[in-house]
Amino acid sequence: MPSLRQFKFAFEQFARGVVERHSAIVGQALRLPAPETATEAVALQFRGRAVDLETEARELLRSLGAKRIATELRVEWNSHLKTAAGRADYSQKLISLNPKLVEHPAEIDRTLRHELAHILAQFREKSRRRISPHGPGWQQACRDLGIADEKRCHTLPFLAKRYAPRFIYLCPNCRRDFPRVRKIKRTVACLACCRAHNCGEFDVRFRLKLLTV
Repeated sequence: MPSLRQFKFAFEQFARGVVERHSAIVGQALRLPAPETATEAVALQFRGRAVDLETEARELLRSLGAKRIATELRVEWNSHLKTAAGRADYSQKLISLNPKLVEHPAEIDRTLRHELAHILAQFREKSRRRISPHGPGWQQACRDLGIADEKRCHTLPFLAKRYAPRFIYLCPNCRRDFPRVRKIKRTVACLACCRAHNCGEFDVRFRLKLLTV
C-alpha cells in the first residue's frame, strides 16, 4: 500500500504539471487558462506579488517620464477584493488586482492600465493635492497608456454581497445623506460642497455628521 510520503509526492507532481500546462505570465500578454479551465485550484497561484505585471507597469511609467515613481511601484494579486477588478493606492505606490481576473484573461492588461492611470495622474499633479479619481488627469493618463475609451467601472460578472447600511451621515450644508456599512473613522466632508465653495479643498463647514448608529 502506498505510503503518505508517496501520496504527497504524487500530488506535488500533479499540481506542478497543472501549473506548467495551464498558466504562464509574460510581460505584454498573459497566457492564462480559458474560462472553462480556470479552476479554483489553478487560480490559487495568483496571490501575492505579481512580479511580471509589476515589471510591465514600471516600464510603462518610465516610458511616460515617471521614472521616480516607477522604482517604487508594486503590483499584487489581492484575494480580499471581491467586486472590484482592481484598486490603486498612491500613498502606498500599490496596485491590487482581483484574482478572479484569471477567468477573464483579456481584461488583465486593461485593468492593470486602468489602475496605473490613477497612479500616473496623481504623480503628475504638481500641487500634490488629491485629485478627482476619474477626472481629466486620469482620462489623459488613460489615453497615454493606450486605453483612451476606458470607463470608470468594469462590467465583469463579479458577484457582490449586499449589506444594509448601518450608519447615515449628513452634510450640514446641502443636507445630502451618505449611507455607510461601516463607521467612518476619519474626518471627511461633503465633496460636492467643498468643490462648490472651497475649490475642492477640505472645509470643516461641510464635515459630515453622524445621524444614526
